Amino acid sequence: MRNPMFEFDEAMTDLIFEYCRERLVEHPVPLDYGGVFPVEFAEALSGLLGAEGNDPAKVLALYSEQLAPAIVSADSPRFLSFIPAAPTKASLLFDMVVSCSALHATSWLEAAGAVAAENQALRLLADLAGLPAGAGGCFVSGGSLGNLSALVVARDTAAARGVGTPQGRPLVAVSEEAHSSIAGALNIIGADAFLVPSVDHRLTGGALAAALATGPGAEHVVAVVATGGTTNAGIIDDLAGVGAVARERNLWFHVDGAYGGAALFAPSVRGRFDGIEQADSFIVDPHKWLYAPFDSCALLYREPALAKAVHSQKAGYLDVLKGEEWNPSDYAIHLSRRPRGMPLWFSLAVYGTNAYAEAVERSITTAAACAEYIETVPYLELVRRPELSIVVFRRRDWSLEDYNAWSTDLLAAQRGFVTPTTWEGTPAARLAILHPDTDMAMLEGILATMA
Repeated sequence: MRNPMFEFDEAMTDLIFEYCRERLVEHPVPLDYGGVFPVEFAEALSGLLGAEGNDPAKVLALYSEQLAPAIVSADSPRFLSFIPAAPTKASLLFDMVVSCSALHATSWLEAAGAVAAENQALRLLADLAGLPAGAGGCFVSGGSLGNLSALVVARDTAAARGVGTPQGRPLVAVSEEAHSSIAGALNIIGADAFLVPSVDHRLTGGALAAALATGPGAEHVVAVVATGGTTNAGIIDDLAGVGAVARERNLWFHVDGAYGGAALFAPSVRGRFDGIEQADSFIVDPHKWLYAPFDSCALLYREPALAKAVHSQKAGYLDVLKGEEWNPSDYAIHLSRRPRGMPLWFSLAVYGTNAYAEAVERSITTAAACAEYIETVPYLELVRRPELSIVVFRRRDWSLEDYNAWSTDLLAAQRGFVTPTTWEGTPAARLAILHPDTDMAMLEGILATMA
């Protein structure tokens, strides 16, 4: 008897495809979740998983009617918290192709076609950053894994570069604005942070050079991490200055562009990334501002051979992969992987880079217009002018409790998903504008609720 799990079920297929079609048609995508759970999850899920299966229609109805309403849609133009997502229709559809084809892209041997497509997308990103012709890497699940994988290479190549010391834990130079994943990565790799004072929330070459000249433990520094668009405020570090100091001292230069690196597509701000071409490693998350589905991070190395020497896994059953043209498993902390870069590749091929540039530019323009508008509203205060597409501001005389109550009411009314942040020790509001359909009418309506 054949196992029914592997038989084609036309009715279930039509059911799922129809649900996906209805979701794809939504424009604009609503926030969906209003902060009130329609059911108790324990009650809704009770008895669902057991020895016998269930009618697919029943399970899908449970999801669509009881679980989905308790999920905020990150691809809504009204999702303005954290870092949203706004995958293109083409990328969403091709993600279905990746799943339906059960693509497994660990090696060239298994999936040369998928790897070639991903590498084409990586090459485009490397060219935008100005990395040399030999640059390359792979797609991983997100910025945290990308940063960790790059810093492992930085640590393990330090001796060959003549930096660090055999005694004591290695240090990595960072500013207090570095993403939280950097601290986690350092803890995992057995390294510590060498904190460099920032200048107006920006890591600069001058501050790095001064810290290395006078700071205790500077002889243990093996790498420096700069940020191409901080998550909290979209600030771009002095990449040219930091890169120059790193080159002078043979430090590994890593650029975390998980959010802001997408702005390399935007001519209006490309000059702010000057110096990124000096990076030894660089990340950008397509699932953020490059309009791809979760989860996807592009990890690039100036000299991929260095990463391959560190990350290649060794086992008898893997010997057959040695000498292959390009194995993505050689460039990060992973082995089995789905080709996360293919939805981006397909979308880029379908729409072209001009469409991406226009979408990114629109977010930047909207953020600038929003900042100008905030400066005209008496009860609001702009914290700083946006460099990219994040606007940080305050409602005068509000406490954190006021922001939290406002945020909850805003979501319940389906007007927007905006959560508070902290800026220089005091609460503030933050708008992360990534969706090109987020417009000023929408933002002015949200801001008016603060009156």
